[in-house]
Amino acid sequence: MNGPASALETLDARRSVPARQLGEPGPDDAALLRMLQSAVRVPDHGRRVPFRFLRIAGDARHALGEALAAMTLERDPTASEGAIEKDRARFSHAPLVVAVVAVLDPDDHKIPEIERQYSAGAACFALLQAAQAMGFGANWLTGWPAHDPQVRTLLGLGEHERVAGFVHIGTPKMDAPERQRPDPHDLLGDWTGRRA
Repeated sequence: MNGPASALETLDARRSVPARQLGEPGPDDAALLRMLQSAVRVPDHGRRVPFRFLRIAGDARHALGEALAAMTLERDPTASEGAIEKDRARFSHAPLVVAVVAVLDPDDHKIPEIERQYSAGAACFALLQAAQAMGFGANWLTGWPAHDPQVRTLLGLGEHERVAGFVHIGTPKMDAPERQRPDPHDLLGDWTGRRA
C-alpha cells in the first residue's frame, strides 16, 4: 500500500530498539547519506541549518567509550566497576552512532536559540524515522555525555555547539517491544478564545 495511509502506518510502527540490541550490519555510506537526506527536511525557521552530523563508527566508538570510562573514574575514584564498564561500552553496541550537533550561533539575534535547538532535535527524530524506513533499528540517546563540556571538546565541537542526541543505528537483534502510548484524546484541548 502506498500513500498517506502507509506513511502513517510507518510512523505508527516506530519503536526505539535498545542500543544493546543493535548489531551488524549497520548502514553503509550510501544508506547513511540517504537517511540524512530525509533527516535534514525538518522545520528550520530562517533557514539557518542549525545542526550538523558527526559519524562515530568502527574503532572510534571504542575509543570514545575508553575516554568516557576514564572521565568517570577521574570524577569519582570510587565509581563502581559496573558504572565504569557501562560508560566504556556506551557507544560499542550499535555499529554506527550519529551525533546530531546543534549549531547555535550566538550572533544570530533574529532566530531564538530555542528554535534552533528544536530544529536540531527534530533532525534527531527524522533520522530515527529514516533509519526505520530503511529497515534498520535506531535509538536516540543523550545521557551525561551529551551535556558534558569535556565530551564536547573531545568530539571537536565548537564553543557554541551542543549535542542534541546520539542516534545509535544498526540491525535489530530483537523485535522492539511496544509500550503503552498516550491517548491523543487525553492530550487534546480546545482554546475557545476566552480566558479561563
